[in-house]
Amino acid sequence: MKFKLNLVTLALIANAGIALPSIAVAEGYGLQNANTAKVKYDKWTCKRCAIDTGVSGTVGVGVGYNDSSDIRSANAFAAEDEFTGKVDADLNYVSESGYRASIEAQNLGMENGSLDIDAGKVGQYNLNVNYRQIATYKTDSAMTPYQGVGSGDLTLPDNWQTAGSSQDMSQLYSSLNPMELSLKRKRAGLGFEYQGEELWSTYITYQREDKTGLKQASGSFFNQSMMLAEPVDYTTDTVEAGVKLRGDNWFTALSYSGSSFKNQYSQLTFDNAFNPTFGAQTQGTMALDPDNEAHTVSLMGQYTAGRTIMSGRVHYGQMTQDQAFVTSGYGYQVPAESLDGKVDMSGINLKVVSRINRTVRLNASYDYSDRDNKTNVEEWTQISIDATTGRAAYNTPYDITTQRAKLGADFRLSRGMKLEAGYDFRRDERSYQDRETTDENTLWTKFRLSAFENWDMWIKGSYGERDGSTYQASEWTSSESNDLLRKYNLADRKRTMVEARISHSPIDALTVDFGARYALDDYNDTQIGLTESKDISYDVSASYLINDDMMINAFYNRQNIDSEQAGSTNFSAPNWYGIIEDQVDVIGAGFSYNNLLEKKLRLGVDYTYSDSSSNTQVTQGITGDYGDYYSNVHNINVYGQYQATDKMALRLDYKMENYKDNDPGNQIAPDGIWNVVSFGSNSHDYTAHMVMLSMSYKL
Repeated sequence: MKFKLNLVTLALIANAGIALPSIAVAEGYGLQNANTAKVKYDKWTCKRCAIDTGVSGTVGVGVGYNDSSDIRSANAFAAEDEFTGKVDADLNYVSESGYRASIEAQNLGMENGSLDIDAGKVGQYNLNVNYRQIATYKTDSAMTPYQGVGSGDLTLPDNWQTAGSSQDMSQLYSSLNPMELSLKRKRAGLGFEYQGEELWSTYITYQREDKTGLKQASGSFFNQSMMLAEPVDYTTDTVEAGVKLRGDNWFTALSYSGSSFKNQYSQLTFDNAFNPTFGAQTQGTMALDPDNEAHTVSLMGQYTAGRTIMSGRVHYGQMTQDQAFVTSGYGYQVPAESLDGKVDMSGINLKVVSRINRTVRLNASYDYSDRDNKTNVEEWTQISIDATTGRAAYNTPYDITTQRAKLGADFRLSRGMKLEAGYDFRRDERSYQDRETTDENTLWTKFRLSAFENWDMWIKGSYGERDGSTYQASEWTSSESNDLLRKYNLADRKRTMVEARISHSPIDALTVDFGARYALDDYNDTQIGLTESKDISYDVSASYLINDDMMINAFYNRQNIDSEQAGSTNFSAPNWYGIIEDQVDVIGAGFSYNNLLEKKLRLGVDYTYSDSSSNTQVTQGITGDYGDYYSNVHNINVYGQYQATDKMALRLDYKMENYKDNDPGNQIAPDGIWNVVSFGSNSHDYTAHMVMLSMSYKL
């Protein structure tokens, strides 16, 4: 047999120590004595292994026009003003010495903009700078007679005439001014990671979030109240740091996280719009969210022993709050100047996963968490404005301890067939609650089948029961509670749930996915309260590649939640019953066409429609219908992208949102309720448009 040996083959043979009787490797003929003078090493260069250096990526800018009569559309368009602009970037820099940097910007300058900058050397260190902005808009047509909106002191006009009811306030409508209820968050962060020796690494991050705006609140005097604009000016500082150690089959980390919350407004004062009644109060004061801190230290680790992986985490933390009490307008002696609140938090998490053989894998976990409220218990003067009690009251230090245990197994029955089963246990121990202990036991199983070509399907079923200690309905609650009343999160419950999903690709170009879920919560021992809740949902989606240039996709989702409850008007047996029916439908479709106009133009359209409705029926002798609440929204985005040059592309987007709701809570006139001064009608019914022209350039 004849064959040829090249240099690589000889090297492999020599390294492996293979003896070939037909080849004589005599002295002077080994590889170390090879004549390499005429070898052209430049021909051996791995061209695909070369790392591109310098700057690469794309940058882009955009300008848009927003036409909207309702500020709520800014939640979809991320633009509040008539004109808006943005900057996008995806840039990378690599130096010959290994330094790397990247810049990622998305919609920077708009209400949902973000920026992320990384710089460092692979395997040594990395510096990160990030920024994120998020805004949520409720309405810009809330009406209020108060002056000083946005501050901590709300006053009524000098010519204000108080009255016994809002309908009799002569200056109400002439004093109304519109205001915007919205919240804006700006978050900036700085982080540093350092990779020491092969064994260890460390990191530290700092983040500050500023949250500003106005949110809805209410102030009251006896049974009369006014809707108020509460100022929001929060600052939250967060620090995280840690050290990581890693070996061949183990990993551990020690970390710290801390946060500090500051509210620039400690209280909100407001004038009484009604005739002074109880206590002849003409001005009220309400305390706002207090400053607080939270700190947590945790130690985690993971160890791999053959086919078994064990991991765990222990942590300890403390939350504190020591802001001075707001006592403006309060004529009683307080037992302390501040709450001096202190809550200790501790916990442990353990998990083990072991593959017994090729067909069986076992897993188990245990979680323990404890919340220990160590706030001092003080005696307070209880102010009573009705016929209850004026006895001394005490702040209650609520505690809760939660234990969770899970045991599961995976069985590979055959190729493409898998069976999973498990048992979940949970115990909650609460202090000063109607029920001090609740236990939940759940059994579940899941079967997955993917043996058939182009099919993937699974079905999962579970059954669980919750019970616990003796329910004492009024031991820790006020005397007005009905002994038959059961809180849904503490009551006995039987839960049955079934889920299934099927994915099928009949041809390479078509994929269809279908899923369904059924869940039933039966509060079998509840006479007054939530007695049953049923959740049924299903969804279907499909995507079809018509050809290499055209693609279409569509989806539909529906969810129905039906709840039943019973109540009593005479603190005895149930004498009225309610049924709440909630339904949500979401429909969407999209189409894209690529490579038009000599492969330079791409066109597309995306459409979504969602409709949510709710209806409540109450039966007490006769059946009454509260009427439907609904909200529906249409969203359309039509776009076209043109590749003007090899490096520059232009894109034009047209967006439309049509939104309408009929929430009765947003349709109350300022004097619609005799003992309430409201923000007026704030329902939404609008069609908004946005046009955005953007350009991207490839470096």
